[in-house]
Amino acid sequence: MRKPGSMKGLEELGRVRLSPSFFMRDFLYSEISVFYGIPNIPDNPDLAIAAGSRLCTELLEPLKASFGGLSIRSSYRNAAVNAFGNEHNLNCASSERAKGRHVWDHRDSNGHMGAMACVVVPWFADKYADGADWRSLAWWMHDHLPYSRLQFFPKLCAFNIGWSEAPQHHISSYIAPRGLLTKPGMGNHAGNHADWYPGFPPLKA
Repeated sequence: MRKPGSMKGLEELGRVRLSPSFFMRDFLYSEISVFYGIPNIPDNPDLAIAAGSRLCTELLEPLKASFGGLSIRSSYRNAAVNAFGNEHNLNCASSERAKGRHVWDHRDSNGHMGAMACVVVPWFADKYADGADWRSLAWWMHDHLPYSRLQFFPKLCAFNIGWSEAPQHHISSYIAPRGLLTKPGMGNHAGNHADWYPGFPPLKA
């Protein structure tokens, strides 16, 4: 697919179905794009679609099926939108780090395809508001999903969830206890962590 050069072309891109529940249009909204007037259009739509399809199929669909709903807070950013956000301290990683993450249509520095979205699970957000520990959701996803990176944020317990051809299985958080929760090689990485999430729903395909 060519990079859209018209409203009709962008409309067609938005109609591309990434998985049973998600379309490309669900991921194109960006506050930075809207407020600063920078079009959030993929330079390489085919790569964005391929990466986004894996993110949706392997991570977001199971989350939605298991927890009964999912809210997309932020997701795809093209290189220009991401660079502007980084330069103006708008919570965007550097352009190089964002490739294969929020910038779906560029491979990472090792040539791997990837995609990331920032999402809220309403089922858990309600529990979090009542004092639930973010690590319970983190360990549930660690035990059930083929994620690459998870990163948690204080507001609504939103989290970045990333898929990659070369998954890193890395979890970190800005919620206390802040910092790194796990990565390969750490003593807590392997095994089952079900003691952290009693009462959570089973994984549903």
